[in-house]
Amino acid sequence: MDLTHQARIVERIRGTLVDQTGKRLRLKANMGRSRIVECEGVLTQAHPQVFIMEVERKRGRVTRQSYQYVDILTGTVELMYVETNEPLFPILVEV
Repeated sequence: MDLTHQARIVERIRGTLVDQTGKRLRLKANMGRSRIVECEGVLTQAHPQVFIMEVERKRGRVTRQSYQYVDILTGTVELMYVETNEPLFPILVEV
């Protein structure tokens, strides 16, 4: 896959996330060293290079986590709809 094709896919990922801003999503992130983070939160912002999720933690704390669109492309981060548990980006190769 060449760089221009990857850039188009990343732009489509960003466009999809801009449309999902304000919605509740489930996030699964592979943080390396067998550490996988799973949480639910609201997609609050989609910037040109990163998107930001507000995630509820223990005792009512809310934290902000930012991820790059490339993380979705590489499979490091997966996003799913909370209601249906369906992936937001089922197959990126065909995008």
